[in-house]
Amino acid sequence: MDYEPLHREFYEEDTLTLARFLLGKVIVHHSPQGPTSGMIVETEAYLQGDPACHASRRMTRRNAVMFGPAGHAYVYLIYGNHYCFNVVSNREGVGEAVLIRALEPLEGLELISRRRSKAGKITDLTNGPGKLTAAMAIGREHNGLSLMEKPLFIARGWNVDTSSIVCAPRIGITQAKEKEWRYYLKENPFVSRFV
Repeated sequence: MDYEPLHREFYEEDTLTLARFLLGKVIVHHSPQGPTSGMIVETEAYLQGDPACHASRRMTRRNAVMFGPAGHAYVYLIYGNHYCFNVVSNREGVGEAVLIRALEPLEGLELISRRRSKAGKITDLTNGPGKLTAAMAIGREHNGLSLMEKPLFIARGWNVDTSSIVCAPRIGITQAKEKEWRYYLKENPFVSRFV
């Protein structure tokens, strides 16, 4: 398919709204190995006053991208071997982002499968933040990139009916676990974990 990147205005929403709006949208990556794409099926919101957010205390060299303009990639390493891909949201200076937790692969399935050769089944290819970055070849070199142009961007995809969105507590954090700021598409098999 021929995808067109979303415009900056799309990303300048409050972070909780953007986390829901991103469901059904498509991440497209034109890597040197070939193009891949996937529909976003799960997100998590991280707000500046939120103790689980990297920007909760102050701006640092690591989280500086979060304080920049909306619509840029914030990519960081966790556990020493997995990257997480986030979309910077809200207005410049705020320090918020949406973590992309899971994708449903659309294009480049053979390439995605090679990158995730240890996955037992198709639904295990991209059903987690570290899995999807490996599958889509998203790494530290993408940190700070605009998501409004090639090689890595987000396209319109599909509009999602609010009745098909589930709100749930976030996963893999130790603080503010009670916040229901994780959003996913009901019954989509690529979601990392159901409530």
